[in-house]
Amino acid sequence: MSNNKESELRHLFGDTVELTTEDGASLTFRILSELEVGEGRYAVLQSKEMQQEGEIEIFRIVSDSDGEPQLESVTDEDEWELVAETYDDSQFGSDERP
Repeated sequence: MSNNKESELRHLFGDTVELTTEDGASLTFRILSELEVGEGRYAVLQSKEMQQEGEIEIFRIVSDSDGEPQLESVTDEDEWELVAETYDDSQFGSDERP
């Protein structure tokens, strides 16, 4: 679990990234974090609407044939939860609370 590497997405896109939904709508997300969990790289994103609810979205970062990063939805619930817990731990500390 590492977040030491400079944010590749922030380097390419700045603090926000615009994604297009399957129905063609465009959504803007703030890049909260990039994490390495196990063998995977992940982006933790949040829209303004999600921020109001305290929610996040997690995407897997994969490289296309040109080596450019692409975002894939994480559909496996266990994988999503593992990354979300890793993100929470990086923001709020581990489960060990005083």
